[in-house]
Amino acid sequence: MKKYILLLTLAASCAGMNAQQALWGGSQIVSPEIHPDNTVTFRIAAPKAVKVQVTGDFLPTQKMQTPFGEFDAPGAADMVEKDGVWEYTTPTPLAPELYSYTMLVDGLKINDPSNVYRIRDVKSVTDVFIIPGERADLYKINDVPHGTVSKVWYNSPSLGMDRRLTVYTPAGYETSGKRYPVFYLLHGMGGDENAWTELGRAAQILDNLIAQGKAEPMIVVMTNGNAALQAAPGESSLGFAAPSMQLPKTMEGSFENHFPEVVNFIDKNYRTVKSKKGRAIAGLSMGGFHSMHISKEYPDMFDYVGLFSAAIMPGKDVKSPVYENIEGKLKTQFEKKPALYWIAIGDKDFLYQANKDYRKMLDEKGYKYSYYETPEGHIWKNWRIYLTEFAPQLFKK
Repeated sequence: MKKYILLLTLAASCAGMNAQQALWGGSQIVSPEIHPDNTVTFRIAAPKAVKVQVTGDFLPTQKMQTPFGEFDAPGAADMVEKDGVWEYTTPTPLAPELYSYTMLVDGLKINDPSNVYRIRDVKSVTDVFIIPGERADLYKINDVPHGTVSKVWYNSPSLGMDRRLTVYTPAGYETSGKRYPVFYLLHGMGGDENAWTELGRAAQILDNLIAQGKAEPMIVVMTNGNAALQAAPGESSLGFAAPSMQLPKTMEGSFENHFPEVVNFIDKNYRTVKSKKGRAIAGLSMGGFHSMHISKEYPDMFDYVGLFSAAIMPGKDVKSPVYENIEGKLKTQFEKKPALYWIAIGDKDFLYQANKDYRKMLDEKGYKYSYYETPEGHIWKNWRIYLTEFAPQLFKK
């Protein structure tokens, strides 16, 4: 009888363990596995699949046509099956970097079931991992003093709604009593106020640069550049509305016109340096477009301007006072001698020629700017690099 009760107890225990494993998703597959030599192995159980691939930005790119032009899209590598588990190991070590990837199972794109670390970029959700070392160590959470990231709502009378900002305050802000310069950091088309902290690792980059003494302590304000929206998808009164790149009021003047409201809100609610010398603005792609036009529209507002893979000119059918007399407004801006006007782009970016033409115009006018070029295209890898290069140049005394 005792033996029978013991067997029942063991059976119940095993059943409970299996139930817990199913409940908590206890996968025994390790993926991605980063080896000591920085090669990486990806695995997925798909016993009935015919073809499985991994696709990610660690692979050679392939050309892809989109409504916005030709892009360098991530390549794909075939995985090999053994006992129902498909596997791929990179043939060479990966350089230090934050990488993203997904998997293709018989053509269906899915996330890696064994990796819980993933991020959203507009409609795409990708798995991520970091190969440490070199610049990538700036993207990690290291043992340094950490700033605070807050989601803050402000009222915009010109847009007729409450809107949300992401605000980074540096370590010690809460107790220092000091005033800090402010860096306004803008996202690209389809992005939102979460983009720079989630995809761009802005908080980690600023924490690490400030701790190393390479950047001045600063407040970083990350706006939502979609002037028709309150906040990021799923985080506003619209509920779980689908993310989209085809949004109204993005590059037609509304966001630029309302921007002084953002600056006034920050100056009123944070201990800021309330002058041109204490403000910087930069952004990627559409955010670079906004940075260019905001800074020329308000030439006494920002002493530091960064254009990261920037769109430059408005569309042919766009009519707004913001985009009138561009050359005259640039003349006024550069006569006021900004401390830094910084342009960066990848040599394979679809906006490369537009940036080249813009620099030619600046050269012809004798306007002083700095230029930084990287390989590759219109990708977050480049924009993280640009942030690590731009931030240390700000607010130097």
